[in-house]
Amino acid sequence: MKKAKKPREKSTFRDYFELIAETMIFVFFVMTFIAQASQVPTSSMEDTILIGDFLIINKFAYSRTVFPFENVILPRKNIEKKDTVVFKSLEEDGKTLVKRVIATAGDKIEIKSKQVYINESPVKEEYKAHKDNETFNKDDYYHYNGVIRDNFGPVIVPSGHCFVMGDNRDTSYDSRYWGFLPLSKIKGRPWLIYFSYDAEENSHLKTSLGERLKKLVSYIPKARWKRILHVIN
Repeated sequence: MKKAKKPREKSTFRDYFELIAETMIFVFFVMTFIAQASQVPTSSMEDTILIGDFLIINKFAYSRTVFPFENVILPRKNIEKKDTVVFKSLEEDGKTLVKRVIATAGDKIEIKSKQVYINESPVKEEYKAHKDNETFNKDDYYHYNGVIRDNFGPVIVPSGHCFVMGDNRDTSYDSRYWGFLPLSKIKGRPWLIYFSYDAEENSHLKTSLGERLKKLVSYIPKARWKRILHVIN
């Protein structure tokens, strides 16, 4: 009578290999369809989001339903006023921006001396910051960008679009300058700050080995520990 062959045991190497492969597949799925990591390079959303904040972006927040029962597992919402959104730049391919929705389709928006009016009513914006005390008026032809910054419209937001602005209102390059944002360009919602450090503006453009090492060394001493795991509103 022949002895039954024992099942071949998997080696420790194979166990680790399968674990790593499964983890990589899971991470790839999450980063492709559900979440994305991104670093903030500019000050346009201060003080809500700071230069050097590393964000996790919820890519399902405003997405269309793809899978059955998706909304039960990952609830999504319509884009509303005061939402923060991550979107593809209309002017630079490959660049991602973060702004706040100020007006949606059908709204009449106007800015008078830095005060935003929606449908002729003043909007209370507890999140915004004005770091330039000077206010330009419509008669100041020598400061064209300043006039647009502080006085804009009135305009009506067209269907399929929204009007976005940065919280750091005096330094943000947004819908006041480049127009309405198509909803199709929105990639998701900034959800969580998973790390933050006191970085220089546009530090992501410094890609030499020396600059990268310098940034790596500065992560811990310049870390803003109180902002880590901060949920963005």
